[in-house]
Amino acid sequence: MSDGVPGRSSRTRRILRGPRPEAVPAVIGRAAALVGLLDIAAGVFPRFRHSRMHTLAEVLPGSFGPFAAALSLSTGVLLLLLAHGLKRRKRRAWRAAVALLPAGAMAQFAYRHSVAGVLIAIALLVPLLRHRDQFAALPDPRSRWRALTNFVLMSAGSLALGLVIVSVHPHRMVGDPSLADRLTHVVYGLFGFEGPLDYDGTTSWTVAFSLGALGWLTAATTAYLAFRPEHPAARLTEDDESRLRALLDKHGKRDSLGYFALRRDKAVVFSPSGKAAVTYRVVSGVMLASGDPIGDVEAWPGAIERFMDEAKAHSWTPAVMGCSETGGEVWTRETGLDALELGDEAVVDVADFSLAGRAMRNVRQMVKRIERAGYETRVRRIRDLGEAELARIRRAAEDWRGTDTERGFSMALGRIGDPADGDCLIATAHKADDAPGEYGDLKAILHFVPWGPDGVSLDLMRRDRSADPGMNELLIVAALQAAPKFGVSRVSLNFAMFRSALARGEKIGAGPVLRAWRGLLVFLSRWFQIESLYKFNAKFQPRWEPRFVVYRASGDLPRIGFAAMQAEGFVNLALPLPRFLRRRRTDAARACAHTVTEQDARAA
Repeated sequence: MSDGVPGRSSRTRRILRGPRPEAVPAVIGRAAALVGLLDIAAGVFPRFRHSRMHTLAEVLPGSFGPFAAALSLSTGVLLLLLAHGLKRRKRRAWRAAVALLPAGAMAQFAYRHSVAGVLIAIALLVPLLRHRDQFAALPDPRSRWRALTNFVLMSAGSLALGLVIVSVHPHRMVGDPSLADRLTHVVYGLFGFEGPLDYDGTTSWTVAFSLGALGWLTAATTAYLAFRPEHPAARLTEDDESRLRALLDKHGKRDSLGYFALRRDKAVVFSPSGKAAVTYRVVSGVMLASGDPIGDVEAWPGAIERFMDEAKAHSWTPAVMGCSETGGEVWTRETGLDALELGDEAVVDVADFSLAGRAMRNVRQMVKRIERAGYETRVRRIRDLGEAELARIRRAAEDWRGTDTERGFSMALGRIGDPADGDCLIATAHKADDAPGEYGDLKAILHFVPWGPDGVSLDLMRRDRSADPGMNELLIVAALQAAPKFGVSRVSLNFAMFRSALARGEKIGAGPVLRAWRGLLVFLSRWFQIESLYKFNAKFQPRWEPRFVVYRASGDLPRIGFAAMQAEGFVNLALPLPRFLRRRRTDAARACAHTVTEQDARAA
């Protein structure tokens, strides 16, 4: 290839076709969900239980029938929980299903059911055993948050299913209890206590055993998730980071997103030669890489091979967010994956930038107005800032953040002022006030990470909400004007998602489909910065570099999109800490920084 991208070898083609969806695990997973629903129905609905096995059940001990109903219900719930793991070929899900199916079959046989229930369980057990070699996927990274999530979801599901259990015996129920009484009975039953409701015959035992089983399942699964060995999301080790920095020193000029590979909440796989690497994070079963591979293009196939092998070993869905056109070509040729244009990156060539001309009139007028209001700017390397000023900038960046969680993944470093990031550029806006606040005269911050030896890429923009509008424009102009002093010839600004659709959709001659697509994007811009980022970037007359998402199948795109929104911080499934706890933690960090500052001052 003319651009230096290596061709695809026959060995790579054979190995790297990617973990295609396999029909057998998918079918078995759906069948497990169906059997789980049948077991739940068998344990809950009395008419569903009635069959010719009634005479056999009559000779069993009196408490055995309710116990079998509870066992059938428990087996059904657990099979529903395991169905997704079976679809993803998880080994632990296979082992659990093999153990549960005989238990469910015995419950089906014992508790007044037809032989059909037993045959259905056996019909699922046989292919599970026959295709056991296809269920070899390793477990996902996990943390304690899953225990809390399981408790909330299982509790809600148990309450809903418990209301069904207490209500499906209307002819055996004593009196006509209200919804509040039924809910009270469910809550008592989940904890193993007798509630206010009463039933004729052995129905009370059946309801009690079933509610107790749901409560036991909720407690047992939550305890298992809470006390099992924790395998948190992977983090870059010091050795990984040093190796990545060495690759960036040699090849960092190729991709403006390269430096973001140094986020410490990512994992990394290296090529066998060590000359290339792919960084990623696993989110909701999606192995999400960002940008192009790091390192020598000739070694990219080896790193991609390791990435795909890791995805296959864990049955993760492979995906790449925001790769360049060259990166997209290599990924698709080496793996057989597909690529879709996601948007455009705005890149400003410093030598061509000027505030003169009609196209820059709005930016020029805004910058002059803010400067007349008394604002001044400073552009410096991180290593040139003192510890006291860095601490103040960190506190301001955290407090000026508009959300509870830090956003960003593919184009965010996630930290400011780390000693290892001394080459980063920071642009700050200042205005002297009569009554300076907690951050002194600091009013806005722009942080840039290196893009090879002669470029920088925008990391974050933060400003004081009380400052005048236009702080971001002021600081971008200041950074572009100061860039030659730092040897910077190109600056990467924000990423504009679906930029080409927005641009073409507003032009004369755009067709109805393109106009409708643009209208949908404008509507979604109420919640996501789609149109606003495009218009903001366009102010600086950049050149647009397309970025792509690489995916395995069209059906994976919604899942990949949701995982990307989680990684970027737009969707947070973990319950956040209460505000007063977050404040205490922030105050402790500030006190620590203040102590360090005092110590430095005393030493000076």
